[in-house]
Amino acid sequence: RQRTSEDGADLGMHLAKLFEVLDTPEDTRSANLDQDLQAFPYVNGSLFEESLGIADFNARMRETLLECSRFDWAQISPAIFGSMFRSVMDAKRRRDLGAHYTSEKNILKLIRPLFLDELEAELAHILSLKSGRRQRLEKFHEKLASLRFFDPACGCGNFLVIAYRELRRLELEILKALHQGKRETQRTIAIDLLSRINVDQMYGIEIEEFPARIAETALWLTDHQANEQLSKTFGQYFVRIPVQKSPHILNANALTTDWESFVPPERADYIISNPPFGGARLQNAEQKQEIRALFGGKPGYGAMDYVAGWYIKAAQYIQGASIKVAFVSTNSIAQGEQAGILWRELSSHYSIHIHFAHRTFQWRNEARGNAAVHCVIIGFASFNTAEKAIYDYEDIRGEPHRTDAANINPYLVDAPLIIVSNRTTPVCDVPEMSFGSMPNDGGYLLLTDAEKAELIAQEPGAEKYIRPFLGAREYLNKLSRWCIWLREATPQELRALPCVLTRVARVKEHREKSKRAVTRKLGEYPSLFAEIRQPNTDYVLVPSVSSERRQFIPVGFMGKETVIGNSCFSIPGATLYHLGVLSSSMHMAWVRAVCGRLESRYRYSNKVVYNNFPWPKKVTAKQRERVEGAAQGVLDARGAFPDSSLADLYDPLAMPPVLVTAHRKLDAAVDAAYSRRQFTTEMERLAFLFELYAKYTAPLVAKKAKKRKSKKRKK
Repeated sequence: RQRTSEDGADLGMHLAKLFEVLDTPEDTRSANLDQDLQAFPYVNGSLFEESLGIADFNARMRETLLECSRFDWAQISPAIFGSMFRSVMDAKRRRDLGAHYTSEKNILKLIRPLFLDELEAELAHILSLKSGRRQRLEKFHEKLASLRFFDPACGCGNFLVIAYRELRRLELEILKALHQGKRETQRTIAIDLLSRINVDQMYGIEIEEFPARIAETALWLTDHQANEQLSKTFGQYFVRIPVQKSPHILNANALTTDWESFVPPERADYIISNPPFGGARLQNAEQKQEIRALFGGKPGYGAMDYVAGWYIKAAQYIQGASIKVAFVSTNSIAQGEQAGILWRELSSHYSIHIHFAHRTFQWRNEARGNAAVHCVIIGFASFNTAEKAIYDYEDIRGEPHRTDAANINPYLVDAPLIIVSNRTTPVCDVPEMSFGSMPNDGGYLLLTDAEKAELIAQEPGAEKYIRPFLGAREYLNKLSRWCIWLREATPQELRALPCVLTRVARVKEHREKSKRAVTRKLGEYPSLFAEIRQPNTDYVLVPSVSSERRQFIPVGFMGKETVIGNSCFSIPGATLYHLGVLSSSMHMAWVRAVCGRLESRYRYSNKVVYNNFPWPKKVTAKQRERVEGAAQGVLDARGAFPDSSLADLYDPLAMPPVLVTAHRKLDAAVDAAYSRRQFTTEMERLAFLFELYAKYTAPLVAKKAKKRKSKKRKK
């Protein structure tokens, strides 16, 4: 304000000079240095050592800097820098890197069960002792000073910042307890010798240089805030300037870096991180190759989210060590096909055990414009523990409640270690489910109401080949759509329909332009859907994608004349009983646990969800009738609102009371078909279903093992 021009033209020059002064020891500075600059301390710590180009400012930028300088930053968490950086980061670059910066609230969800709750409990116990307390406090202080924390995707350092802040908070409690009653002599205490915890206990790897430097700075700022609190408590001024110790932040790619050479496992205690999510379809070629290398090219690696790479790297790193790990991840890591592939590798090759888990919750941070992501937190190690906990959410936007668990399986359920893999046929005796038919037609075999009317007006003979068509969107939202279905049309009939043939010609052109050889081959059959799986009987329809807000996936009966697309599944031969079970809370508990997700929506799968679903066995005729009656009650309740779509009817805020009541009756009937037990929570249902699944699949596993032994003997 005093030395620079109001237009900001010379501000960059003055800042460059200030940074130079901050990197110069007081005893080597020029004798003619401006006295205002001479008052600044020597900082060291490499914070100001890099020579930067002189920045260009204007009047508005200068005023903004002055406003920031007038603000009292003393009580602001340095973790805010991560959110600030994310806000100004290029959107495409952020997406490519999978960059996410976690809020303090969500960081505490991870570090509390990982180590903080245990440390706080240990300190509380020591403080309650009536004898030997001082010795125990000093030993506990040494323990805190020996802990090492490692974040292999540290970004701007939020996890390390909060972990370090909490360590310093515990240390302050120790120091106050050790020196209580000595207030009158506190001026004789050398408080610069009291604090043993320092930023060099923190290790991080970050692929981008700017966030890596922010992480270092944020840790120094956190240390400074803790030192000021210590000064205030003991009535002395304590500051670690010049900086003697620095956090270990490596600017590198964590998935291609040797973690052991950076921080030997024997020096690490906890790994904490929010690695980049990076869905399988969003990864670039380099990222896909990194995942391939980590999985050794094993089948299924292509379905892995990018975050899976950190799970494998961590599992390799902690072998034979007492290190505990906790990661924030998208909930897809514990669902669908991916869960089976990843956790089979982690459990069978690395003996990984889950110690605690936060089930799906909605994850937000302080950054501007951030989208809600559905996440889980998984804490694990290469050794087992008797104390396990699951944090579940009745409302994904709300607070969790904790329950103790005997075992936590890959689907974050208190149940045996079971991995649900793709199955080609159902594990139970039920009708098979298959995908609907895929047009792959460029849109030329599909019609809107207007296009249908226009085609029939031009070519009345085409009407017999037009059928109702349903994808998941049309089915759920009561939208009208049609398709040209020429499977039974003869060449003579087709040639009599020139308008239809024009559309067929465009289908052929569309397919032949494809980059995929399989699609180009389909150009030989342009009058047909690319994949035909249309049932020749009436069937039950299950949409493959449905909103996670719905308590139930709306399934329904369809006539064989209605063609369903590949965004739906059909179950030919399914009865009212099957529809009832699929519409129940028991089935939905299974869906939410094992199905994959498209963004946050349910992504149903016949091979993972339906074929592995443990149906009730030994169902009596009376139980079946009760389920069928309740299922009909659900259909009747829907029918009472003929103008409403299924999306309307199953909106949690608009669901009619009569439909809610009908589903409650159906749940009671289905539950009774399974067991006499009363199920009050989804976790209880899941634990029961996984136990049932283990019983159903045990003979199949034994049979496969017997076959393998027989083959070995033959060899």
